[in-house]
Amino acid sequence: MPHITCFIRYELDPFQREAFREYAQNWGRIIPRLGGRLLGYWLPQEGTNYEAWGLVGFDSLADYEAYRTRLKADPEARANFEFAQRERFILREERTFCEDVQP
Repeated sequence: MPHITCFIRYELDPFQREAFREYAQNWGRIIPRLGGRLLGYWLPQEGTNYEAWGLVGFDSLADYEAYRTRLKADPEARANFEFAQRERFILREERTFCEDVQP
């Protein structure tokens, strides 16, 4: 059975890169604890300065849905969501689910 990856694209306030860095670092602790396989977060280095990305892997969409339920109930995850809402460094967020292609 193929695995899935949740590909998250963020549009950021480019003047709040460090706030997003803190947000992403927080997820580095939270996501694995709640059952996601964190592949990483990326900030722009050069070029377009307002896009960032996060990739999280799951065995199935059902596993992702169970993870989302745990995420909503977790105090540290809720605090990180509240941090992003309060500081408003994320202007837009999009999720795409991709299936792994194996040789």
